[in-house]
Amino acid sequence: MPRTETVSEGLDLKGTFKRLLANRNYHEGVIAQMFYVGAQIMCWTFIIHYGTEVFVQLGMTEQAAEAKSQMMNIYAMIIFCLSRFICTFLLKYINPSKLLMLLAAGGMFFTVLTIFLDGVAGVYALVGISACMSLMFPTIYGIALTDTGDDAKLGAAGLIMAIVGGTFLPMAQASIIDMNTIFDSFSATKASFVLPLLCFVVIAIYGKRSQQVN
Repeated sequence: MPRTETVSEGLDLKGTFKRLLANRNYHEGVIAQMFYVGAQIMCWTFIIHYGTEVFVQLGMTEQAAEAKSQMMNIYAMIIFCLSRFICTFLLKYINPSKLLMLLAAGGMFFTVLTIFLDGVAGVYALVGISACMSLMFPTIYGIALTDTGDDAKLGAAGLIMAIVGGTFLPMAQASIIDMNTIFDSFSATKASFVLPLLCFVVIAIYGKRSQQVN
């Protein structure tokens, strides 16, 4: 949370809302946070569907494929935690907005591989996305609240409410997966990861646009 020099007795809700809405860096940060949460939920939820489809094609039973996919999900979370320490260290040397843009670019790269690579390679690419997501939430949070002063009290609530992206975006991805195949033969599960890809594009754009603030 940003440090504020003054302590106000109460919140000027009307004035705070007006200032926050006029603050491009803030409201774009809320949007980026919404897409980030959506991407994280999608990548962690549907790794089970993705992995099961791949491992069944490689000859596993559906039960064994689901079990292995769940392990891949655990590996993704472990990588997420380890990467957070690494990225936090990098913040000492790299501008937060630039690091966010680079992480989003990495997420885009791994997501494209997830969509187009066949077999286990695609599963590994999906797991690798977690390394790029590790520091996105707190980085977007901090960037969006830069120079908001006492308005950060209410602004922080808006950034937390952005987790709504974790509801409708996974539902949209599930609708694509239910199609089974698209364009006659392409896996709908693989194609559905175009939604996380678009999320990372939004985050990368925010990282680029917010560099002038940081």
